[in-house]
Amino acid sequence: MTIAAERALSIAAGVLEQHPRKLTALLAAILLGGGGGAFAVASFGPDASALPVREVLETVQPASLSEQAEALDAHVFNLYRSDVVRPTDTVESLLARLGVNDAEAAAYLRQDATVRTQLLGRPGRTVRAEATEQHGLAGLTARWVNDDSGQFRRLVVQRQADGRFATRMESAPLAPSVRLGSGTIRSSLFAAVDESHIPDEIAVQVADIFSADIDFHRGLRKGDRFSVVYEALEADGEPLRTGRVLSVEFVNNGKTLHAVWFQEAGSKGGYYTFDGKSLTSSYLASPMEFSRVTSGFAMRFHPVLQRWRAHLGVDYGAPSGTPVRTVGDGIVEFAGVQNGFGNVVIVKHNNSDQTLYAHLSRIDVRLGQAVSQGQRVGAVGATGWATGPHLHFEFRVNGAHQDPVQVARRHQNVQLTAASRPSFERLARSMRAQLSAAALATVASAE
Repeated sequence: MTIAAERALSIAAGVLEQHPRKLTALLAAILLGGGGGAFAVASFGPDASALPVREVLETVQPASLSEQAEALDAHVFNLYRSDVVRPTDTVESLLARLGVNDAEAAAYLRQDATVRTQLLGRPGRTVRAEATEQHGLAGLTARWVNDDSGQFRRLVVQRQADGRFATRMESAPLAPSVRLGSGTIRSSLFAAVDESHIPDEIAVQVADIFSADIDFHRGLRKGDRFSVVYEALEADGEPLRTGRVLSVEFVNNGKTLHAVWFQEAGSKGGYYTFDGKSLTSSYLASPMEFSRVTSGFAMRFHPVLQRWRAHLGVDYGAPSGTPVRTVGDGIVEFAGVQNGFGNVVIVKHNNSDQTLYAHLSRIDVRLGQAVSQGQRVGAVGATGWATGPHLHFEFRVNGAHQDPVQVARRHQNVQLTAASRPSFERLARSMRAQLSAAALATVASAE
């Protein structure tokens, strides 16, 4: 170290001892303003317009057209196309829609047992084909969901290096993703979700969530609107199944309703308002997924007996075979034929509550079986005294008939626990923001 450097260090040390606080404050200011300082220093650099400019010119000789054509020929471009299996599909018709014209591939697929059992005759399954420029089959993939295990199945047919085909079956987990959507009622809820490209399953869930508050058959108004956050379950990036509604806002006749899905530790979860009030009822308001009510809980002219009488239930018009579900947990008290009701299922829910499902085309439960809310108990039919396929549904409390919609409104579950309140409120804030984003996205697309 030079004498000058030692002297400078000595002077600096003396100043630090005499003015420690001032120097500390000065150093902090320099560090905090480092970004601004860096900008200020950079601004003292030379003007870019004054810097010397050098121009470099080079001669480029393009390849001849024949050489370019040969280079393009060296590249292989495979084409991809997707379609859905139809009930009447053969190997040839399916490959034709996929843009494949390959006799060898068609012969292989016809004789392959896995393709015959898992693809042909399985309408609705999505198939993706990879075809060569000559319309030969390079590969074929199909994906579907068999059950509620959270897994999907993948069928892969691949052309090997030796030119022969091989088939394999695989399983992989579905990946959940969050989707946003919103719409406006112009004629019906299903028309609104179709217009907004939202799955019909979401409309069914929304109707179930608010069934005790909104009459989706007669209470919707033109101009009602909704926003929804929901899950899509994907396989290899493609949606295969619709998941659960995570939150929803519905404005009906000027009244705004909110719901958010929340699951406490050790519970099966349910829907709540944003202030924590439970929306999950002990009973569903309807034994069918959003069907058409043809006769309500009131007096009516009986179509068979040809006289006015009290109608002590609700009739749901629907095609034969439409699933019928129990509105609440319980035990099957009766499953069989009962006079004019035809095929009947009666479920006992507790010491006082009982529900009846009549005119069924089939019965899917047995006497004494435990059933859970939403479980299928039969299918719509026209057995007994019925002029057409429909479901007759009754709700009885201590033997007296009750309006099922009013019963569903009375049976609300308990509130959130104090321990779960903080995590619920964080979730509610997040869902509010996502619902707002869904509504804004729709407005922006409309504009």
